[in-house]
Amino acid sequence: MIISKTPYRLSLFGGGADYPAWFQSRETKIISAAMANYSHLYVKSLPPFFEYKYRITYNQIENVNSIEEIQHPSVRACLQYLGINDGLSIGYDGGLPARSGIGSSSSFTVGLLNALYTFKGIKKNSYELAMEAINVEQNIIGESVGVQDQFMSAHGGIKVLELSGANIKVRDLRIPDSYALELEEHIMLGFSGISRLSEVQAKKQVDSIKEGKSVQTLEAMQKLTNEALKVFEQESNSSIKDIGLLLQEQWNYKRTLTDSVSSDNINSIYDAAIQAGAYGGKLMGAGGGGFFMFLAPPESHQKIKDSLKQINVWIPFNFDYEGSKIIMR
Repeated sequence: MIISKTPYRLSLFGGGADYPAWFQSRETKIISAAMANYSHLYVKSLPPFFEYKYRITYNQIENVNSIEEIQHPSVRACLQYLGINDGLSIGYDGGLPARSGIGSSSSFTVGLLNALYTFKGIKKNSYELAMEAINVEQNIIGESVGVQDQFMSAHGGIKVLELSGANIKVRDLRIPDSYALELEEHIMLGFSGISRLSEVQAKKQVDSIKEGKSVQTLEAMQKLTNEALKVFEQESNSSIKDIGLLLQEQWNYKRTLTDSVSSDNINSIYDAAIQAGAYGGKLMGAGGGGFFMFLAPPESHQKIKDSLKQINVWIPFNFDYEGSKIIMR
């Protein structure tokens, strides 16, 4: 049995600009991270003792005899892409809920590709895994997805993505370990209780880009990303509060990208967190629901939680620095 362990993504700055419709004609930067919460996938041979050739286990169970019959889009696409015809049992266990703005679908695809390549005896580096996951999701499945989720799931750490045309570069965010630890201690992650189809939200944002409706907003958000990068890397004495205030400014832009990014309920939760002491924050992913991320002084965390009765699940937060890896073979 082969088991992969793959982190979810925590987007910091630049989200919404990592769609090809945007960065293929513009130089773009994204600041993103991986969180120490994971999807686990196993792949093992399935001997020909059964009435089916493939057994796929996630929030449902599929027992089928051909790849074309598989309903799970990522499993079907990855098997087609790699040309695997062996009988297989594939299973998934996610540490956080899907459809919650943390890049769970890309974490799944990266982890599955990692496990399947290991099954075939092939070693892929993190960059290759990310690029192949992007290809599977964008071109084979045909989803409206960006590129930061796959890179963060594959690489781990706190990264800067530099996007330009077909060129994608990834590097570490240049901050001291002590600052990364301080940042980690300030992050709060709470589940709104609202699940949503990321594909629906993402398609609205891609359509808005293609129609020219969000150009000025995304340009303003990119200026904020460059400012945040300067604060992180060039102003060593900058405070976490400075980053939080930039997050707040970014959220004010982000919630105008489409009419479904935010809502009265989401806005009220966000505003209550700010009033209780948060420096800033955002709704994760393409919006509409999922996880809130707030940046707040540790001494204010409990007050914020007490003020947000709508959020009854808070996730302890740590960064992941390893990316997708095989933990059993």
